[in-house]
Amino acid sequence: MLIVLILCSAVSCLACAMVFRYDSGSGRRYGFSMPQRFHAGYVSRLGGVAMMAACTVGWFWIVVAERYVSIPNQIRMPADKALTLWAVALVAVAGGVAEDITHRLTPRWRMAFTVLAAALAIWLLGLAIPSLGIAAIQPAWSGSPWPGILLAVFAVAGLPHAFNLIDGYNGLAGIVAIICCFALAYVSLLVGDRQLAGVVLVLAGATAGFLLWNYPFGLVFAGDGGAYLWGVVIAVASVQLVQRYPQVSPWFPALLLIYPVWETVFSIYRKAMRGQSPGVADALHFHQLIYRRIVRGVFDDNEARRMLMRNNATAPYLWGFTVLTVIPAVLFWNNTPVLMAFTALFIGSYVWAYVSIVRFKVPRWLRR
Repeated sequence: MLIVLILCSAVSCLACAMVFRYDSGSGRRYGFSMPQRFHAGYVSRLGGVAMMAACTVGWFWIVVAERYVSIPNQIRMPADKALTLWAVALVAVAGGVAEDITHRLTPRWRMAFTVLAAALAIWLLGLAIPSLGIAAIQPAWSGSPWPGILLAVFAVAGLPHAFNLIDGYNGLAGIVAIICCFALAYVSLLVGDRQLAGVVLVLAGATAGFLLWNYPFGLVFAGDGGAYLWGVVIAVASVQLVQRYPQVSPWFPALLLIYPVWETVFSIYRKAMRGQSPGVADALHFHQLIYRRIVRGVFDDNEARRMLMRNNATAPYLWGFTVLTVIPAVLFWNNTPVLMAFTALFIGSYVWAYVSIVRFKVPRWLRR
């Protein structure tokens, strides 16, 4: 596992170096008028390409290491399964990279790519969510395969966009992805699934190499391609974990990923109340409010440096918010009532915090 992490980190770091050196076009086409733009200058948005390259190497290594190179890893991942996962991820990443390069893909087309990736995952990997962990509705849920299949499609198609929505500041979405990967790997190892643990640790390693360039200096961005890679791989791993092991509560990945998921749900609700389309970008997401109203002027310096330092100071607030959900998720991964209670607690806390920031009622000790 350690070899996989180091290998993928190294490949991703080198690939990001190539992106930083040779790509400037994707950053130059990202207009200064974009509402979600909080950086100065032109920055490549092809970090997702570098991470996809690292994942390709990592999953290939998992397949061949023990079988052909005689390096024991006890993962034993069939080549066809690795190829299928790679193809599913590639479809999603291709849609994101197309947007990162052209900045002209409509939300409908971007959704089409992730839905296609989800359909491939359902068809080729046989994904389905067999239970919601609620006894009262289980007979109706298990009476037909379609509810579990449709929820799996929703998860795999939707989580990439959830990660893309929170990918607004240096290190924010990347650290959230790493935390989720390690949590999934931990529970996978608890139930004896080294194959699933290896899959998400490959993604964690690829993300770590990318973060060396992304945080704190913001030299390379993940772009839509990187966010879609995080979302689709983590979603597939989460569904497979619940599907393979009945002792793992379906509310474990729900609580683990509640921050990006609820941010997306709340954003859709907020825009609907204002009569806007969910696909219209704005600057009223939770992390953007923290940037504007909590992380104020940091240093007396030139404008670009002030923007960078405020950008970097925003992510730790959300990392802490994420850890508060990950800890109970990992501790109570097989206890559905407790996981549901913590999920409700997070939702209530999020809404309270959002409203407090909007109404300028943030405690003084939180403001800088």
